[in-house]
Amino acid sequence: MRMGNGTDRKIGLALGSGAARGWAHIGVLRAMEEIGIEPDIICGTSIGAAVGAAYLTDQLDELQAWAQKMGWIGMLGVIDLTFRRGGLVAAEKAFGRFDNERSNVRIEDLPRPFASVATDLTTGREIWLRDGPLMSAVLASAAMPGLFPAVRRDHHLLVDGALVNPVPVSLCRALGADVVVAVNLNSELSPLGRPNGKAVARREPVTAGGDAGSPAFSQLTGQISTWLGRKPNRRTRFLADQIDHAHAPMPNALEVMAGSIDIMQDRITRSRLAGEPPDVLIAPRLAHIGILEFDRAAEAVEIGHAAASMLRPSIELALRRA
Repeated sequence: MRMGNGTDRKIGLALGSGAARGWAHIGVLRAMEEIGIEPDIICGTSIGAAVGAAYLTDQLDELQAWAQKMGWIGMLGVIDLTFRRGGLVAAEKAFGRFDNERSNVRIEDLPRPFASVATDLTTGREIWLRDGPLMSAVLASAAMPGLFPAVRRDHHLLVDGALVNPVPVSLCRALGADVVVAVNLNSELSPLGRPNGKAVARREPVTAGGDAGSPAFSQLTGQISTWLGRKPNRRTRFLADQIDHAHAPMPNALEVMAGSIDIMQDRITRSRLAGEPPDVLIAPRLAHIGILEFDRAAEAVEIGHAAASMLRPSIELALRRA
């Protein structure tokens, strides 16, 4: 821990899963810097692993700028509609922006201990990635089923660590943390029925050969076609319909997947935190942001910063008591 008070207690930061909500971790880290706390140990699951890795490789500014420019249209550049690689998103394209000398390092060469959580797809076991190539550890931990492909590493086929340990408090303890500050992005969730205050209007379904619908929908279909380098067809209209869900009478395929993951993560997180409580739990109020709403990065960062700043007295008290 680095607070200038002479103590040698080690503080661990457990950054939880949450996909697009994970940009709130950036705000948490910013707030901790302002408070004067530098975590000695960082552990992350899924998006938490990605943000933690960016922090330890001095790329947090770049990650924040990239996230706030991403949005849905940016995501289209990494879409693989054929699912050839086992997921909707081509991972090497999604993380290609950070394929550089700073990222291509081994975990044991980082300035501070780091580890990520992944799930063995074959056995269902929780896997702790504490050494070896940093980028593969991040990719494995963030391999959300259906969205990112599984990652082969050390004879394991690995997917999202959120399936087994969404907030890695236990991993921080195992690495020697005396005080653990955990960030849970999945508190107060309301799958599918998020409180956005907007009425749901009915829209006629889009057919492959018919009109695309509203002018806005036609524009979105055209943007997708441009990104994918192909003419509008059944696939581009289907993808546009998944993204433009503002007037859909029923949840679309991606919303059902996201809502299901929300429920799963919430139940697993409650169970794990009950048995492995952190010393301080930061729970940004992110229920209104869906795990696939990548266009709300700036909002998530702000919420994360506010949540961590409010808990400064609790963090300082936990450090004094340790």
